[in-house]
Amino acid sequence: MRVVRQNDKSSLNGVRIRGGIAALTAAAIASGCAQGGGGGHRDGGGHEVVRPTPSRQPLKAPPPGEAPDAHAEDPHAEDPHARDPQAKKFRSAQAAHAARVAAARRWRLARVPLTPPPPPARKPKITTRAGFEVEGHDELGLPPVFTTVPTKQRVVFLTIDDGAEKDPAFLRMMSELQVPYTAFLSDYLIKEDYGYFKRMQRGGVVLNNHTLHHPYLPALSYYRQRYEICGMQEVIERRYGERPLLFRPPFGNYNRNSLRAAKSCGIEYVPLWNEEVFVDRWDYREWDRKIRPGDIVLSHFRGRGDWKGTMPDMIRRFLNKVTAEGYAVARLEDYL
Repeated sequence: MRVVRQNDKSSLNGVRIRGGIAALTAAAIASGCAQGGGGGHRDGGGHEVVRPTPSRQPLKAPPPGEAPDAHAEDPHAEDPHARDPQAKKFRSAQAAHAARVAAARRWRLARVPLTPPPPPARKPKITTRAGFEVEGHDELGLPPVFTTVPTKQRVVFLTIDDGAEKDPAFLRMMSELQVPYTAFLSDYLIKEDYGYFKRMQRGGVVLNNHTLHHPYLPALSYYRQRYEICGMQEVIERRYGERPLLFRPPFGNYNRNSLRAAKSCGIEYVPLWNEEVFVDRWDYREWDRKIRPGDIVLSHFRGRGDWKGTMPDMIRRFLNKVTAEGYAVARLEDYL
């Protein structure tokens, strides 16, 4: 039986309101206001560049409108534009972008992360990457093993494994930046703080299967592999209310029995990765060391005990590179 081996390093950077002096005359009341604005700085590639906060913040003027006059309506009356859905949508988009700009500055990113496109209405067909098959893969209907999602959109997918490090700053960073990611968890590492990953799940992260104890699966019998995979399915369902559809074998190593066991436990996909990001470097599967549309990127829940930095340091390195190359970070499950 052929063992498919992967190279996983589990040890895992103005508005100026011209306040006219109201001249009160017996004939009329006149007032005027003018609004001007300054655009954000963009580099040669069209990316918005985060600049340090100036010492004087620009004032934010209200939307321009007519000054009240003798025929003005009740100032307490409802704004007729308040119920305009397009106006509300525009204001909401403005507020979201402003929050991302502020978060990018706060977390010391070089650029504001790009917003991913809407998920595809028609999901791409996921197939096993050539050379990653096992005997009888198609005949048995085993879950596809893949490293890239077939898409022309300039998106990548961030996946994070195991659950050893439980850094609250990481949760804040990802929430404030609105960056999606997928977690693959092992029970022996998360059981000391199930609540940390519950908070992660409440933020929209899907929690997936990385076995109970992170063993080298090809060395185990079919039944022992099934225990490791199905057991983790049950832990996640019991603790977090959902049974995962995604499974990642520890170290990226598996054989036919691994996929048979995974299928019997309800697994539908086995995503591996095309790149791996650490605090201080990137590793690549492809010889040309390039990121491609739809690539899955691996990292780990690790901190200073294993790395030369923190998880926010790793995310900073990850986002700075993918953003500079014109990629947005999308949610893997939206493409499956």
